[in-house]
Amino acid sequence: MTFALPSFPSTSQMFGKRTIRPLGAAALCGIAFIKDTLIAIDTVKGHLLQIEPDSDNVKILNPHQVREFMDVTGLSVWEDTLWVTRGNSVYLSKLSSLGLEHFVTLPYPADGIAVWESTVYVSCEKQGDILIFDRDTRKQITKFYAPGVGVESLAVDEETLWVCDRTEQTVYSIDRATGEVQFSVLTPFDSPSGIAIHKNAETGEKSLYIAYASEEPYVRDNPNADPSHQLSYRDRTFIHPLHYHYNPDKRYALSNGYLIEMSYLEEISPLEEVYLPEVEWRIALPSETDRQKVKHVEPIGLPFTEELIEGQRVAVFKFDALTPGERHIFGWKALLEVRGIKYRLTPADVEDIPELSPEFQDRYLVDDDDLAMDTNIVRRGAREAVGSETNLLRKMYSIRNYVYDELSYGIKPHIDTPDIVLERGVGSCGEYVGVLLALCRLNGIPCRTVGRYKCPPYAEHQRVPLQPDFNHVWLEFYLPGFGWLPMESNPDDIGNDGPYPTRFFMGLSWYHIEIGKGITFETLTSKGLRLTKEDISIGELAINHIRFTILEELPPL
Repeated sequence: MTFALPSFPSTSQMFGKRTIRPLGAAALCGIAFIKDTLIAIDTVKGHLLQIEPDSDNVKILNPHQVREFMDVTGLSVWEDTLWVTRGNSVYLSKLSSLGLEHFVTLPYPADGIAVWESTVYVSCEKQGDILIFDRDTRKQITKFYAPGVGVESLAVDEETLWVCDRTEQTVYSIDRATGEVQFSVLTPFDSPSGIAIHKNAETGEKSLYIAYASEEPYVRDNPNADPSHQLSYRDRTFIHPLHYHYNPDKRYALSNGYLIEMSYLEEISPLEEVYLPEVEWRIALPSETDRQKVKHVEPIGLPFTEELIEGQRVAVFKFDALTPGERHIFGWKALLEVRGIKYRLTPADVEDIPELSPEFQDRYLVDDDDLAMDTNIVRRGAREAVGSETNLLRKMYSIRNYVYDELSYGIKPHIDTPDIVLERGVGSCGEYVGVLLALCRLNGIPCRTVGRYKCPPYAEHQRVPLQPDFNHVWLEFYLPGFGWLPMESNPDDIGNDGPYPTRFFMGLSWYHIEIGKGITFETLTSKGLRLTKEDISIGELAINHIRFTILEELPPL
C-alpha cells in the first residue's frame, strides 16, 4: 500500500480559519501532520483517516487493517514510520504497509504518544507519568510526572513536549529535556482527545491543533412515539486550531477567544404592587480585565448614568417613583472580547510574599456577607483544611480540595450560610463560594466574589441568541505582590474523592463573563436608602432577561 500525499490548497488558505469536521468520523483521538496532510485515528471504528482540512473529505488509509487499529488512542509520525498506542502496548509501522510491529508493553494502558528522532514519549494516566523510551534499544530512559489528572495526548517538536489533558481541558507546554511545565492554556472546548503540530512550509510558523471527541444531547423527532420529541445522544468530534499567547511577565497564557454580545435587562413585573419613591436602580457592568475587553456598552429601554464603585463600572437607572401598575424594561447591552486565561504560579513563587496591608485585612478577611465565620463547624473546617501548611498557594489548594471532599453540587432556591451548607454536605455554586470565602478568610487569605453569568459554551452556535440556565459565581483570591487570581467555585469538583483537576484553579474559560468584581451585582435604593431583602427583593419586583450572542471567533493575538 502506498501513502500518497494529496494536492491541497496553500497553507494560508487551509489552516487556522475553520473547524475541521471529518465526514463519517465518530471519535477522533490521535492526530498528526505529514507536511500539510492531516491524519487521524477514529478509535471507535478503527479507521486511519486522511483528512482534507479545507473540505472535511476523508479517505480510509487502512481498509484491510481496520480491526488492528480499533481502540488505538495515540498516534504519532516520525519520518516514514507511524507510531500508535493500543491497550497497554505501543506499536510502530511503516506508512507504506501499516503492519503493526510491537515496540513495548506497559503495566497499565498507554494513552498518548509522540516521537522525536530516537526519543519516544508515552503517557500513562494510570501510572501518572510520561514515560520516555529510546527508539533503538526500546528501553525506558526516564519519566516525567504527568501535569494533569486525566488521559493525556502528546505532540513534540525541537524543544517542547505538548501535553493535552482531556479532564483538565488544558494543554501544557513542557521543556522536553527537563519535564518542567513552562505554561499552560485552556482549550476552548471540552473533551480534547488529540493534539498535533503543523509547521507552515513557507513561513516556518508552528500551529497547534486539537481533536475533540464526546457525545452531545439533542432532541430527536421520533414519529413512532408520543410525544414524538425525545432526548437522545450523538457523536461529536472535530478538530480545531488552538491559539495561545503567553505573557511571561504577568505569568499567564491567553487562549482562543470570541466576540460576544451580552444583554442584561430587567422587566418590572412585581408579585405584589408597591409604591417606591425616588428610586435608583444600580446594575454592574462588565469589567475590563486581562482576558476580557469591553468594546462598547449601550442602554436598553431607558437611559442610564455611570458610576465607579471600587473601580467597577455600574449603570444607574433613576425613577421619580415606581407606582402600582407601572411597567418598564431597562438594562444594558455590551460588546465583549473574551478569551481563556490560565495563570502559572508555583508554591516556590510565593515563599517570600509581602505582608498583607491593613486595608486588605479590614476589607477581605472579615465576615461581611453572612459567612458564619464564628461558628464551630466553619472554624473547625478552616483548621482541618490547611493543617500545618503555611504556603499561601498550597493553603488555597488544600482549602479547595477540602471543600470538594465535603460538598457535592446541588441547586437550591436560596443561599444558606456556610455552617448550614457544611452540615448538609450539598451546595450550589453560590454556597460553594460562601464556604470557600469563610475558610480562606479564617486562614488569612483575602478573597472576594466574582462572576454573575457564563455564556452557554457552544462556540459553534454563532449569531444565534443563547440564554444561560442559571447565574453563576466564582471567587478571586489575592496574592500580595502579584494581584487577584481567579478560582472556580464547583465545576472542578468532579466527584470520586479526587484527584480533582486544576483547570479553573487560577484559570477561566472564554465563556466566563466577569461583571462587577468584588461588588454587589444589583442594588436598589429608595429616597437614598438601600433596600434589603427584608424590605423588598429585586426578584419580587422584576424579571431579568439575559441573552448572549457569539458573533465570531477572535483572531490570534
